[in-house]
Amino acid sequence: MLVDQRSVARKIVRAKAVVIMDGMPPLQGRTIDISAQGLSLNFEHKLGTGHMGQLSFELFIDGKAQLLTCRSKVTYCIFSGDHFKIGYQFLNLDSITSSAITKFLR
Repeated sequence: MLVDQRSVARKIVRAKAVVIMDGMPPLQGRTIDISAQGLSLNFEHKLGTGHMGQLSFELFIDGKAQLLTCRSKVTYCIFSGDHFKIGYQFLNLDSITSSAITKFLR
């Protein structure tokens, strides 16, 4: 039996995401959930743990869509049905992005 070992609160978020991993063209994914430290999404392509790149995704905060972009690192990649579930760790969030995520998680 698999046990979820994440120790931080996560919130479900379903939105389109654009993934631009280093050395790859922009590709689309769909977000699954988010925490203050990272994001998981469904993706059509396998990515290696440690792969770095940019994530862009929307969060609805106070009824308004806000596009966030941040540098991220792949922490896991699991094949799930017909896609991959990818976990990303946020790296060096700027204060605006960090504040928006914190506000969304409340």
